[in-house]
Amino acid sequence: PTGSVLYPYGPHQGDETNPKHDDGTSEEIALSVPFTFYGKSYQTAFVNNNGVISFDEPVRQYTPDPFPLVDGRPFIAPYWADVDNVLGGDIFYRQTTNPALLADISQDITQYFPKSPFTATWALVATWDHVAYYGSTSQKGNTFQAVLTTDSKIFYVMLNYGDIQWTTGAASDGDAETGLGGTPAHAGFNSGDDTNFYNIPGSQTDAIVNITTTSNVKVPGRWVFRVDDFKVTPVDTPQLNDCWL
Repeated sequence: PTGSVLYPYGPHQGDETNPKHDDGTSEEIALSVPFTFYGKSYQTAFVNNNGVISFDEPVRQYTPDPFPLVDGRPFIAPYWADVDNVLGGDIFYRQTTNPALLADISQDITQYFPKSPFTATWALVATWDHVAYYGSTSQKGNTFQAVLTTDSKIFYVMLNYGDIQWTTGAASDGDAETGLGGTPAHAGFNSGDDTNFYNIPGSQTDAIVNITTTSNVKVPGRWVFRVDDFKVTPVDTPQLNDCWL
């Protein structure tokens, strides 16, 4: 069912809600636990409407560029594309130490990385809930989520894709009726050091619309990475081939 890979979210979970602004962003989030990403520690983050979590500075850019970015912006891109939450949808986020949620996250990550037993002590959960695309003349919406978590030694990012119906906004040469074409969404990680990056397979191609069926942990629609000292979790090739059948 839609959203089955997503952890609970929304105002009833204590989430903050981003303002309704095209290319908008959250306020600066002071991280209660500094987050280590590609060997650097960050104290502040932004949940940007256009499908990006960035450190230190917001990101308002709406058409994704290929990684590695040349301008040194470190960020996590669950689904970088031209979201317009004025036309539809909400962007939620919260920092949490909720024991039930942390137990679920710990159990999941330990299952995927059994050699490094993990007990989460903190998480930042950001969710894009049925968000529309810029210039949309349709009712299409995308639902996806990013979870940053740590036990204060190891740092992980989990990307969860509940429902992906569009890839491109109209200002990125997409079709206003279908939300497809043009420069499609980008999913992955940019270290900020001009060298290190990771692209989830299908990024910036039409195939990214199928990200709800792909995975690197054998759970369709879920991608999990260790990011403090970034490690690529190998993808099972049969799973990737499934999307092309």
